[in-house]
Amino acid sequence: MAGTLRIAIAQSRVDRDVRANGREIRGLMRRAAAGGARLVQFPEGAASGYAKSELTGWDEVDWPALREELEETAALAGSLGLWVVLGSAHPLTAPHRPHNSLYLISDAGALAGRYDKRRCSHTEITGWYSPGEAPLTFSVDGFTFGCSICIEIVFPELFAEYEALGVDAVLVSAYSRDPVFGVLARGHAAATCLWIGLANPAQCSPGQPSCLVGPDGMVLAEGNRDGESDLVFATLDRGDPAFEIALEKARPWRRTARLGEIYVSRRVDDSRSRDRTAF
Repeated sequence: MAGTLRIAIAQSRVDRDVRANGREIRGLMRRAAAGGARLVQFPEGAASGYAKSELTGWDEVDWPALREELEETAALAGSLGLWVVLGSAHPLTAPHRPHNSLYLISDAGALAGRYDKRRCSHTEITGWYSPGEAPLTFSVDGFTFGCSICIEIVFPELFAEYEALGVDAVLVSAYSRDPVFGVLARGHAAATCLWIGLANPAQCSPGQPSCLVGPDGMVLAEGNRDGESDLVFATLDRGDPAFEIALEKARPWRRTARLGEIYVSRRVDDSRSRDRTAF
């Protein structure tokens, strides 16, 4: 259970100009690496711009320029030795709509995986995106992560799924001004005993800044609320005494409890148990 990992959660400004987004992303990557982070997480749509907000149609995206920006970003990740989780639309073959995705770029500068949003909103699924179908897990320095995007935070079964897959943390990249997202992140963290990183754009920070929630459900660090870019640094520390109950007692016991055998083996055959109409 020993080990620590320093990460950074970006609160980047998301623009309709993919070139501006690329400059913003790489500037924050350099800051993350200078601050000792091994991984940096960006918001939903950080590279491409987000549908319905910056974009009113996919024809507004300069896809070749986006590809160039992503390749330059991956090259920088390799130079910095930094893992990057980066939100972007991922184009498919026409006439299929893009995925709403998180690119996983390794510290060697390679595209190591991609998470495609599975629980798209009604507006997304009817006019903007094609849904994904699988979870994504990956490991950095002994810590295992899962990925989720925005409105998926209202689906507790996704966080239960990642807990069952044995992850240490779930990285949720969002584009939302709703402070309930922070409340839900705390609730899922407390229920599953996982760290949860919530990355939100700068323009959404007055309502909900980027933050890291610990496996006890408490906010460990959060960004500013002034609408400006920021970078939240935090350390995942399995040896922190504050998390002893969550990590060493609550999480393993709850896993056993979910299997149900501890209850089945202790059920009783008693008439007063069967009769639910008497005091």
